[in-house]
Amino acid sequence: MIELFASDTPNGKKISIMLEEIEFPYKVKSIDLVKGDQFDPKFVEISPFSKIPVIKDENESVFGSGAILIYLAEKSKKFYDLDNKINIDQWLMAQMGLVGPMIGQYHVFYRFNKGKSKYSEERYYKITKDLYERLNIRLSKSKYLAGEKYTIADIATWPWIARHQWHDIGLIKYENLCNWYEEISKREAVKKGYNFMGGGEIPKP
Repeated sequence: MIELFASDTPNGKKISIMLEEIEFPYKVKSIDLVKGDQFDPKFVEISPFSKIPVIKDENESVFGSGAILIYLAEKSKKFYDLDNKINIDQWLMAQMGLVGPMIGQYHVFYRFNKGKSKYSEERYYKITKDLYERLNIRLSKSKYLAGEKYTIADIATWPWIARHQWHDIGLIKYENLCNWYEEISKREAVKKGYNFMGGGEIPKP
């Protein structure tokens, strides 16, 4: 059984959703980021940067949500079509390098530290809005981010858009992105994975 070290965040949800999709049995080890569990020396042994998520699978441990998704996709042979690997990798890396970090910074300054830095709030609002627009354009050309099939690129990106109510941008204004979000929201594995720590129902657009 896979052990998932995570918290109830978009990065944690990526992996719980993937595990539900591939139907691998797993158990969750909660890492309380507020209390600083991520800095425990035992956790740092398996996560050198003190970041969640991490998985343990038999004698293997894997840190980094993108690496974990690839590991699980290759092991299960699902959601990572080798004939479309380049597109999947590009959109997965776009999430890892842009969507997650930039929207994450918007959360820091706009959601949790509002009023402390007008410059940072405005900067990351504009970047987040631009990401919505670029994702919307991409999804006007294909059903899913990497093409016509649901892949780990979608699994990685969707949980960040699931926090759209925090962004005050208006997901519903972006028709293609909104349709993609709603379509994925209907998947039973996504519903279960989203609620892996009792976070409740998926937010509507």
